[in-house]
Amino acid sequence: MNKNSDTILDVNDKPGFWLWVGLSLQHMFSMFGSTVIVPLLVGLSPSIALFTSGVGTLIHILVTQKKIPAYMGSSFAFIVPMKYLMQVTGYPGIAQGVIAVGVIYLVVALIVAMIGSEWIDKLLPAVVVGPVVIVIGLSLASSAANDAMLNNGNYDYKYVFVALVTLLLAIFFNMYLKGFLGFMPILLAIVCGYVLSIAMGLVNLSTIANAPWFAMPKFEIPFVSYNVKFEWGAIIAIAPIAFVTITEHLGHLMVLDELTGRNYFKDPGLNRTLTGDGLASMFAGLVGGPAVTSYGENIGVMAITKIHSVYVLIGAAVFAILFSFVNKLNVLIMQMPLPVIGGISFLLFGTIASSGIKIMIENQIDLANKRNLMIVSTILVIGVGGFMIKIGTLPLNGLAVSVILGILLNIVLPKN
Repeated sequence: MNKNSDTILDVNDKPGFWLWVGLSLQHMFSMFGSTVIVPLLVGLSPSIALFTSGVGTLIHILVTQKKIPAYMGSSFAFIVPMKYLMQVTGYPGIAQGVIAVGVIYLVVALIVAMIGSEWIDKLLPAVVVGPVVIVIGLSLASSAANDAMLNNGNYDYKYVFVALVTLLLAIFFNMYLKGFLGFMPILLAIVCGYVLSIAMGLVNLSTIANAPWFAMPKFEIPFVSYNVKFEWGAIIAIAPIAFVTITEHLGHLMVLDELTGRNYFKDPGLNRTLTGDGLASMFAGLVGGPAVTSYGENIGVMAITKIHSVYVLIGAAVFAILFSFVNKLNVLIMQMPLPVIGGISFLLFGTIASSGIKIMIENQIDLANKRNLMIVSTILVIGVGGFMIKIGTLPLNGLAVSVILGILLNIVLPKN
């Protein structure tokens, strides 16, 4: 297939140097807000998330033979189990789960290479994926509300005010900003909320001022930073969600196919794109980062600018890696007030849940059908309600249970 007629720079076109720098920075800032909010919510270092997003993007581009302009950022799908595991096992448990996610991607890629991809649609239809995505968003709602209200456990009117202003600004920016700024509504809302928090005395500026400008990201490397003890419960808590992000991966590929006038399912092939995604997450788990996934924000940038150059994405990845060594930026992000995180999370988590509803609507899931009703109902209440199954010392969280049950119910319940 040939490139679309309105394309300004095609996938393999190189821009001039200064244009290249500007376009790459635009892509980096487009993914920045979402990529750093994930480690903040989980309790990881934003600098390591930037580093792994950059390296993960380069890995994905290398594996896919520089044919796919995709950026790999921190995945929101794994926040719920990562938040819990951070309190129970620390990062070592998260690392094993993130690496297991990568392994699942590689196994699925191998199966796709052998027998094709039709089985993925049968295993993960919209009746399973839709409600699971809803659960991912709604199960974080109470965390967002607490961040927006509570100062050391006490209701704080300043927190509530900052959270609501941040939320309203994010909505306003999403609705009304155009052009370059239109790609960064979340980042702009965070910056405005941060400035308001400083004005209201909610930020310790001396900590930021005293921080050194440059430092190594906080790497967490097995057998170097910590001793490895297998945490099967942690692996089972995180790994099943990989099947949900695989469907997200397929959706992004379809959009890129349409955008660039190509068929990436055939060339370089779904097996290569899944392998690139899986290796990126495995790398993240080996050095201290969260699981990564392809980012819709960057696809949106390409759709508007008509610039699809893979070299622009390579530049964005390099900038992300360089920025990860700017320690003062890391400290600045780590000092972000909770009400700013809470306010922006209202919109982010709600958007995730709404996208699950959108999946069900677009696929015309009929809840008058008993089979569909049983699957959706089970996934929603188990996932949102906090149900868990204990496996050894680690409980299997409600999100993982809902994914597993949803897949099993879809397999065993009769179609009619």
